[in-house]
Amino acid sequence: MTDPVFLPGVPREAVLAALRRSPGHELSTGKFDAPESSAALSANAFGWFVERASALPPLPSVPMGQPVAVEIEAEMRFPWAGGRHPWLDAAVTTATTLVGIEAKRYEPFRPRKAPVFSEAYESRDWGPGMARWTAMRHALHSGGLSYRCLDAVQLVKHAYGLRNQGIKRARGAVLVYLHAAPAHWANGKPVSPEAIARHAAEIEDFAHAVKGDDVTFVALRWADLLAQWAGVPALAGHAAALSERFGPL
Repeated sequence: MTDPVFLPGVPREAVLAALRRSPGHELSTGKFDAPESSAALSANAFGWFVERASALPPLPSVPMGQPVAVEIEAEMRFPWAGGRHPWLDAAVTTATTLVGIEAKRYEPFRPRKAPVFSEAYESRDWGPGMARWTAMRHALHSGGLSYRCLDAVQLVKHAYGLRNQGIKRARGAVLVYLHAAPAHWANGKPVSPEAIARHAAEIEDFAHAVKGDDVTFVALRWADLLAQWAGVPALAGHAAALSERFGPL
């Protein structure tokens, strides 16, 4: 296992501790240091704010308010004890809102296994405020709806976890899907333009389907987030460092 190199200003020990407690094993497997690592991108981007949450502006188009806490590798437990619970790449807490961030880079353009829902989801009444999310779950589970690029099953699980934790913390919940549209893989080969277009269309379809429920879904481009940060004098250096290390997003 190599020793990860973080960007300037990222609190190394705090970020390493968060990565070690998460179930993804990004460090021990070496995935964190891979040229196309999404974990390295999100850990460096949001890890910078772990010890300076007030420096993070509200995310573009996200109803949230001013951040008071930022966490990376955040577990959003379901209302039951056993089994696996969702882990998000980052979580931002404000006075009114719990924002969970699921960050993607190249994952939507790779082949992947079809994820499934366990029986535990059926045993829970998630309430009328989650009716659209539940309808999405039913459609995905039955095979009546499928997405090739968007991991919709993962997003539904995250929404349920956020809903449960939002209630516990007396806050509204927002799920942010932070995604990229890279023109090239790390080796220089082009990413399929058709796959990029398909991913964008699937995001739009998914967002429309769950709009109006208690967990608000917001799709946000990495490029737009970094453009926002680049326009804030205190964050411009961080945005530039991210762009230099990870390239166009």
